[in-house]
Amino acid sequence: MKRITVLLVEDHMVVREGLRSLLRGERDIEVVGEAQTGRQAVALAKKLRPAVVVMDIAMPLLNGLEATRQIRKAIPGAKVLILSAHGDDAYVEQAIAFGVVGFLLKQTSSHDLSRAIREVQKGKTFFSPAIAKRLHGQKSPAGRRPLRKRVARLTSREMEVLQLIAEGEANKQVADELGISIKTVEKYRQSLMQKLNIHDVAGLTRYAIGAGIIESSVQITIV
Repeated sequence: MKRITVLLVEDHMVVREGLRSLLRGERDIEVVGEAQTGRQAVALAKKLRPAVVVMDIAMPLLNGLEATRQIRKAIPGAKVLILSAHGDDAYVEQAIAFGVVGFLLKQTSSHDLSRAIREVQKGKTFFSPAIAKRLHGQKSPAGRRPLRKRVARLTSREMEVLQLIAEGEANKQVADELGISIKTVEKYRQSLMQKLNIHDVAGLTRYAIGAGIIESSVQITIV
């Protein structure tokens, strides 16, 4: 029997260990790799080519949504399943726009997780019941609700810079993290402010929180 290969992406070790333990009992599922940051996830996905990536959203430096976009660009056939504590519309709709095929809340049962992995591996979609109900209600114009925030059409690099700025990183820290010059970071910052019509770092931070790019609990240092 061919097993479904899975990459686990979760920044909390205890949660990651729990997921691995849960899936170890499934005879048709094999965890082939683990990552604790979005950047690690992209690198491992390219190397291991797993059938399914189980991805958290809230991670430092590179969040799960942008990691998903980069993985899908590098591996178009990759099946990304979000497993997150955050299931509001801003997160769910962005995740779908970035190419995820399933979205589970962390309160889900282990049975639902393994079932979701099997379903998305077959080319189907899988959503937690509460999310599926909301999505179904939004199919008709009368059921549509405006998003709290819509991420503008930002490039992958702009999204990376936006997250790091919103997390309180100074230009030099952003440059060091991304391997680019400080002058290039400044250009990206200006581009972000122009595209989003936002004129200060505090505004970028509020936007990033509202758009689900970072958590509101992240400690922010305005620079």
